[in-house]
Amino acid sequence: MTKTTAAMPEGCLVGIFGGTFDPIHHGHLRLAQEAVEHLALDQVLWIPAGQPPHREMPAAGPEQRLAMVRCAVADNPAFAVDGAEVFSQEKSYTVLTLERLRQERGAATPLVLLTGADAFAGLPTWHRWRDILELAHVAVVYRPGFSIDPAALPAELATEFQARRCAPGELAQRPGGGIVTFPMTPLAISATQIRQLLAAGRSPRYLLPEAVFAYIRAQQLYLQPRNLGT
Repeated sequence: MTKTTAAMPEGCLVGIFGGTFDPIHHGHLRLAQEAVEHLALDQVLWIPAGQPPHREMPAAGPEQRLAMVRCAVADNPAFAVDGAEVFSQEKSYTVLTLERLRQERGAATPLVLLTGADAFAGLPTWHRWRDILELAHVAVVYRPGFSIDPAALPAELATEFQARRCAPGELAQRPGGGIVTFPMTPLAISATQIRQLLAAGRSPRYLLPEAVFAYIRAQQLYLQPRNLGT
């Protein structure tokens, strides 16, 4: 198997959405869709992690998680999937992913790393985090009514946040270096919740795409094979 990406003309605005996606669900999908609309992205590139460095190994295997992402995004022309991290022997550090994408997409292509507010607050703990801010823009999603408070960020990150803050309309003007924020419709869905439901023999239907649920049933993921038809 190889990675699957959709070719984009030079200069197009590309969102980068990485994660374990264990499993992918409607919260992930809604975040990506709203990023397209708020930030005027031409494409969102989904990148399932193979060996996530900041957490224990996911419950589903990397190729299974990649397959679920492909099932989930297949009907959206603005979404594409990159499977390179799944087949890499290295840990899926964000900075290495962005360096690879820079080589593949060129130095002039604006890249926008999508991340939640909680993950962004922990950015200084990431491998070579300052390089991330140079390789791409960062778009931080937050719940309506809970915008990003610089005073709540680590001091070194707050400094970068204030210095790099820009408007969504500025993202296409340069390859990276900016930080934008945007609100997302709150959906109280988590992959942990879905795995717990399945492990308890309960159905996660309507929390994730039907095609993904069908794949989970076929692969008997996350649970003993009981109540899989519900």
